[in-house]
Amino acid sequence: MNRLGRRCLAAAAGLVLDRLVGEPPADVHPVAGFGRTMERVEEALWADRRLNGAVYALSGAVMGAAAGTVAGSTAVATWAVAAGRELRRVASRVGELAAAGDLAAARTELPSLVGRDPSELDDSGIAAAVIESVAENSVDAVIAPAFWAAVAGAPGAVAYRAINTMDAMVGRRDERYGNFGWAAARLDDIANYVPARIFAGLVTVLRPDRAREILAAVRRYAKAHPSPNAGVAEAAMAAALGRELGGPLRYGDTEENRPLLGDGPRPDPDDVPEAVRIADRAEWAAVGMLCLIWLAVWLKGRARRLP
Repeated sequence: MNRLGRRCLAAAAGLVLDRLVGEPPADVHPVAGFGRTMERVEEALWADRRLNGAVYALSGAVMGAAAGTVAGSTAVATWAVAAGRELRRVASRVGELAAAGDLAAARTELPSLVGRDPSELDDSGIAAAVIESVAENSVDAVIAPAFWAAVAGAPGAVAYRAINTMDAMVGRRDERYGNFGWAAARLDDIANYVPARIFAGLVTVLRPDRAREILAAVRRYAKAHPSPNAGVAEAAMAAALGRELGGPLRYGDTEENRPLLGDGPRPDPDDVPEAVRIADRAEWAAVGMLCLIWLAVWLKGRARRLP
């Protein structure tokens, strides 16, 4: 149990470190280096079969865990794979551009947040994309790294980020990756299952005035989303804002008719700052929760040592 407490405190420290200094520089960022390595692994292993994709996903997860073991420090590993500060910075920037009416610039910057085609999005479509990204990536880049750091230390945090990166690279349901990317996508679904629900719970606690609506939206809408986890986070955020997210979108030449999430009007750029504030407060709440777990474990251990 003492190890659990130390891991929780270290995970909290890693999130705070990300808030203070941001991500490592791009040229030495471990996630970017891992991505380049997995591109070479894909070249060697690719075939239109799930087995090949499973070998790819397993090898990447093992590499991530090994890198975490070498890193040693859970706090440093969590900082290296978390990206909450950058997520909120870019989301705020795109929201500001859209609110100022500079939709061309907003569309140019939007691909750094989402993979969808921004070329035909109006200001409401840009706002929806930003808010959905803030919700989903608050799980991927904040809650999940800290959760797996608390569960399994530095190897857990880095292995999680490896899985999440592989899902982004090959987890698409298209002709090339429909079979090859299946294992990476399923691993990512499993790894994010608990963190997504932690995020929704934190949003509910942070917006007690809309707690009933948030819980109802998650129950009603999340199951219709193609992702078992993104739908939970996005439905919670939609209800927290009193807005409707989801709907049709385009990835390159592929169109998807995503389900609508939430009840209310479509968002506009003025809703982005509140979504960013909710995500920011959710991260602080996660830090506080990790510290409380550490304190509870420490007090329990201290009580056992008393005569």
